Amino acid sequence: MNHSGIDIQEFKATLLALRDELASIEQAERDAKRPLELDQSRVGRLSRMDALQVQAMSVESFRRKKLQRQRVEAALTRIAKDEFGLCLECGEEINPKRLEFDPTLLLCIDCAEAREQ
Repeated sequence: MNHSGIDIQEFKATLLALRDELASIEQAERDAKRPLELDQSRVGRLSRMDALQVQAMSVESFRRKKLQRQRVEAALTRIAKDEFGLCLECGEEINPKRLEFDPTLLLCIDCAEAREQ
């Protein structure tokens, strides 16, 4: 336990599992980033447009998963430095319920709301 009732080992296990899951998804999506073959004799115009749209969505999904994995790595680093669960803005503890929802959060609710305004 660390800070006010936060079970660091439980969060660490959750983050490690999430990191592994994201790495697997990233690997599977790498193929979607390959350039499409746009041979008009083989693929109709609408089919090419559909393929390009699917490829763009896959690339965006890959980008989001990579960003999420970076957030997971940062949270694991904060655990290693005994800084997990503390707001990066004010230094106060982040509500454990917020961390259960998203263990990669960097800010307490007050600081997060202040940034949004």
